[in-house]
Amino acid sequence: MTDRPPLPPFTRETAAQKVQAAEDAWNTRDPHKVSLAYTEDSVWRNRDTFVTGRARIVELLTAKWRREQEYALRKDLWAFDGNRIAVRFQYECRDADGQWWRSYGNELWEFDEHGLMARREASINDVAIEEKERRIRGPRPESERGVSFPVQ
Repeated sequence: MTDRPPLPPFTRETAAQKVQAAEDAWNTRDPHKVSLAYTEDSVWRNRDTFVTGRARIVELLTAKWRREQEYALRKDLWAFDGNRIAVRFQYECRDADGQWWRSYGNELWEFDEHGLMARREASINDVAIEEKERRIRGPRPESERGVSFPVQ
């Protein structure tokens, strides 16, 4: 088993590094690359969908990014303790009909001793927005790393 640093138990600094690494990976929209951060038997709740294992994670993310075009994400560290991290996030995307969406959510993460995520629980709400209301355009610029995003 290869370690995926930073490893638990997390400090504020290492938890923030883990959150930024997750944001960076998800913004690639590469399901295979993203899945490597999870254990082979990782358990997910994503909205109302429950999946177990990397293969199912790849399927879920492939379908997600087929629907959610021009997806761009921001994650913020909310809390951490031992091998657990809580995150709040926002992302924007458009659907096949051209409607833009901003999705707000919270995630609870639990890691194994190798730094792989063994459990992810995500609660997500979607709000229709106009294109002119967009504020997330592509991956986070270096100058914005560590900066929290607005709630609304």
